[in-house]
Amino acid sequence: MHMLENERTLWNEGVQYIAGVDEVGRGCLFGDVVAAAVILPPGLVLEEVNDSKKLSHKKREELFEVIQKEAISIGVGIVDVHMIESINIKQAARLAMKQAVEQLNPGAEYLLVDAEKVDSPLPQMALIHGDALSQSIAAASIIAKVTRDRMCLHWDIEYPEYGIALHKGYATKLHRERIVEYGASPLHRKTFLKNILVQQQELF
Repeated sequence: MHMLENERTLWNEGVQYIAGVDEVGRGCLFGDVVAAAVILPPGLVLEEVNDSKKLSHKKREELFEVIQKEAISIGVGIVDVHMIESINIKQAARLAMKQAVEQLNPGAEYLLVDAEKVDSPLPQMALIHGDALSQSIAAASIIAKVTRDRMCLHWDIEYPEYGIALHKGYATKLHRERIVEYGASPLHRKTFLKNILVQQQELF
């Protein structure tokens, strides 16, 4: 199974606790960025685990439960809008990843990270499109995505006019139109909205 190539190499070298690390919400206009770190048992194959973006909502929810049950440990990091605005989204995503890794108990010996470097002394490998290449990273992407999607349902109740439950805070046409109509909420990332509002004003 190609999704376990990197893990197998490390297992063969005697590394037991390999954490996959990924984040969700980097490209959103609204809400927190969420990262997860997941350590799965050596040799475990989860056939349907894949990049969370390629899975249906129902399948992600099912796999979320499977991963929760099978994982040796899971860590989740959440960085809020205020912090995203003050340190920028790239640094905020990295901070969420660092938090997720620090939440692991037992901790990781090695990190496989989706296209990023985690601010950690642990040895690590950044894999471009890692969520499609590594089962551990794919598992982390599912945990992060389901966690954030559930947060979106709460935000949707708090700010019903924006349709957050539908688009999860991404810059869809509906979302952009609602921002123009209602203005930004306290959970919108103001630094992300500048371009959108300029574009919209040119359209009207």
